[in-house]
Amino acid sequence: MFLARSPVAGPDARTRILDAAEAIVRGRGVAQLTLEAAAREAGVSKGGLLYHFASKEALLTALLGRMAEWLRQDFAATFAEQPAGPGRATRAVLAWGFGQAPEAINERSDRAAAVFLAAHHHDPALLDPARAVIGEFRAAIAADGLPPGHGPAIMAAVDGLFMARIFNLYTPTPTEREAMHVVLGRLLAPETPR
Repeated sequence: MFLARSPVAGPDARTRILDAAEAIVRGRGVAQLTLEAAAREAGVSKGGLLYHFASKEALLTALLGRMAEWLRQDFAATFAEQPAGPGRATRAVLAWGFGQAPEAINERSDRAAAVFLAAHHHDPALLDPARAVIGEFRAAIAADGLPPGHGPAIMAAVDGLFMARIFNLYTPTPTEREAMHVVLGRLLAPETPR
């Protein structure tokens, strides 16, 4: 007697739909994201998609919620790797922007950019979950124990690199990236009396 093989469990339909929607936006642009296209790409019927997401707005809301939660978890993991003490949250931001290989940062930036731009294109209010998470980061930096302006300057620089990447404005050379990392790292050092 032969035993039937258990099928290998893959992502659930909801996850496949979200992944498909993100892939459509990244690969073909926001205008190409329709419920039909997302269903087709995910390998589900339109009815199956509508079971999980009643509208394009619901789909985008879920994409933003997933991205916001990913940002929160990724930052928390990076924060946990930093030594305790003043500047911990700001060191996490700096590590987040510079501590990984550029390819990993670019992949993350591309995914976030696709979701952010799709949501902003549809309805800027959909970005509220991401704004809330970024507000949490800013609050942690404000309470970080660094001199005024140091943490926000590092966060603004990291955000600027993200914007340069997603809008394809410029790509710093490896030498430029390293120099920026060093200069920003100096803002983490305690100020010396003059």
